[in-house]
Amino acid sequence: MADATISPISVSDITTWDFEADVVVAGYGIAGVTAAVEAARAGADVLVLERTGGWGGAASLAGGFIYLGGGTPLQKACGFDDTVDNMKTFMKAALGPGTDDAKIDAYCEGSVDHYNWLVDAGVPFKESFWGQPGWEPPYDDGLAYSGGENAAPFNALVQPAPRGHVPQMSNKKSGEQGGGYMLMKPLVETAEKLGVRAEYDLRVQTLVVDGSRVVGVVAKRYGKDVAIRARKGVVLAMGSFAYNNEMVRSNAPRIFGHPAASIEAHDGRAIRIGQALGADTAHMDATEVAFFCDPQLMVRGILVNGRGQRYVAEDTYPGRIGQATLFQQDNQAFLVIDEASYEEGVVAESATHQLRAQPTWVAETVEELEAEMGLPVGALQSTVDVYNRHAAANSDPLLGKKSEWVKPIVGPFAAIDLRGRTGGFTLGGLKTTVDSEVLHVSGEPIPGLFAAGRCTSGVCAGGYASGTSLGDGSFFGRRAGISAARS
Repeated sequence: MADATISPISVSDITTWDFEADVVVAGYGIAGVTAAVEAARAGADVLVLERTGGWGGAASLAGGFIYLGGGTPLQKACGFDDTVDNMKTFMKAALGPGTDDAKIDAYCEGSVDHYNWLVDAGVPFKESFWGQPGWEPPYDDGLAYSGGENAAPFNALVQPAPRGHVPQMSNKKSGEQGGGYMLMKPLVETAEKLGVRAEYDLRVQTLVVDGSRVVGVVAKRYGKDVAIRARKGVVLAMGSFAYNNEMVRSNAPRIFGHPAASIEAHDGRAIRIGQALGADTAHMDATEVAFFCDPQLMVRGILVNGRGQRYVAEDTYPGRIGQATLFQQDNQAFLVIDEASYEEGVVAESATHQLRAQPTWVAETVEELEAEMGLPVGALQSTVDVYNRHAAANSDPLLGKKSEWVKPIVGPFAAIDLRGRTGGFTLGGLKTTVDSEVLHVSGEPIPGLFAAGRCTSGVCAGGYASGTSLGDGSFFGRRAGISAARS
C-alpha cells in the first residue's frame, strides 16, 4: 500500500512553524552529531530532531571501530606505517565492486585530519594495538585490524596496516554500551557547548518544499503533527533500512528476516522521503554480513561449505567470511577443527565469548566425521588431506591463510554446524556528492537537502570493513553540516 505521508508538503500548506533553525538535522547518531557540530561551528543555529528519548542511535551501541588511516598519530604510536595511497587501494578493492572512488579518495585524503578532529572534540584513543583475531578488541586497546587488511588476498596487494580505531572505554559491551558510546558522548557534549539544540520523541515524516527547495520537515510527536522550518538546509541522518521488511525484501532479500548490528529505528524513512522528492539511490542491494562464530575458533580450523570444500581464508575479516558464506555458499558452513585446537581457541581472549559454539559432531576419524555430517563420501576427506599436506609446511596455497594459523588437523575431530549463522545490515541509500548534497535522479543536487550515514550510499558499495559505518558517517556528516550551513 502506498504511503502518502512520505510525499513532500508544500510550504503554502504550513500555517504555523513549531520550531525553526538555520540547519535542521534529522537523527542524533554519529552522522547527525557531526553534522550538528560542524554546522554550529560554521555559525548556523542548529536543531537536531531525534525519534527516541535520547541521543546515540546505533552508533552508541556499536563496538566503536572508526576506519581511519593514511598515517594517523595512533597508527604511528603503535609502530605502523600507512599511506593514503595504500588506504585507497585497499578500500577500493575490499569495499567494491562499484565503489564511489571520489568519496573514497576524499575520505582517505582527509583521514588523518578527521582523526585529529575527533581527538580535538574529546574522543579518547589508547595508544595500544590488539593483534589477535576477533570482531573487536575485548579490552580498551585503540587499534586493530578491522577489514582483513593483513589477510589474503589483500596482504599481497599493499603493505597491510591496521585501520580500526576504537575509542577508549572500560567495561564496554557492544549492543548495550559499546565503544561507540565513547565516540558519541564527547561529540554530543561538544555540540551542546556550541549551542546545538535537540528535540526528542520527534519522528520525522516528510519534507517541506518551496518549489524545488527543501525548507523544513514535518514530524510526529505523540500523534501530533509538528512543523519545523529550516532556513538554510535539512540534513537527513536517520540510519539504514535494515528494519524495514518491505524495503529489505525488495532490495536486499538475502538478509531478509536476519537483521543484525542495527536498531529498529533504522526503518528507511530518510531514504523513502528522499525518493518521494526524486532523490536517486545507489547500491540498495549491498549488505554487511555478520558471521556468528568466534574468530579465535575459526582461525584454528577450516571452514567448509555444504559440499565439504573450503571456500575462504579462515583468518580474514569475519564480515568477509559472512558475505562469502551467505552470498556464495547458500548460507551453508561448517567449522572443522581438532580437539587440541578447539581447546586452545575456547580459552583465547575474545570479545565474543557468546559466539563460541559447542561441537555438533565429534569423531575419531575424518571419514566418520564426514558421515556424521551427512557429506558425500570422500568430500571432507579430500579437503582435509589437501589442507594437511600443505599445512605440514605451514603453507596454504589454496586460499592463503597466514602460516601462523596453518597446522595439520589431527584427531580427535569435531565439526560445528554454522548453517544459517549470518545476519547483517544494509549499506545502500541516498546518492550524495562528496559534500553530502542529496542528488536528484537527474544528477543535480536537490536544493536545501543533505544526508550522511547509513541512509546514504557511502564508501561501501558491496564489501565492508568494520569502522566504515562510523567513519563514513562521521566524515561525511561533518561535510553535510558544513554544506547545509553554507546553503
